Amino acid sequence: MNILKELSINSDLKDINLVQQLIEDFCDEFNINNTYFGNISVTVNEAVKNAIIHGNELKAEKKVNIIVGKDHQAYIFIISDNGKGFDFINLPDPTDINNETFTGTGIYLIKSLADKVEFKNHGKTVEIYFFLININAALASERVSKLSTYHNAKIKKAAKLAK
Repeated sequence: MNILKELSINSDLKDINLVQQLIEDFCDEFNINNTYFGNISVTVNEAVKNAIIHGNELKAEKKVNIIVGKDHQAYIFIISDNGKGFDFINLPDPTDINNETFTGTGIYLIKSLADKVEFKNHGKTVEIYFFLININAALASERVSKLSTYHNAKIKKAAKLAK
């Protein structure tokens, strides 16, 4: 994996803005469209919040590390904390009407919006994958839509001038 960006923050929710800036800079630099920007923003911020609150238990002296990398098929966001880890296999389903707790919602969002999610180091590290082929397909679709809108506007303008 090729490391593109790195950030280490204190376990303080006020530092989430630094994470958001990292995401915005990354998406600008690598031309990530709005659909994937939203998915990346929600998943990474949820993972960082989980690391701060549940992993490091809001202990500011404990760090949360964020690495943005790329391999031949995906952009990868790796978030790690200094906590005890957690049982990521037996999380309650937040969509289950019989689930009386609200736990697992952040993990559910992450799994729903990312292309692939892996937990490592007993849950102290989460790797969030966004496959390049999906990003490129979304970008291509967005470009086709913009070109179509432009083309239709041009035809309307030409028709109006012809009258």
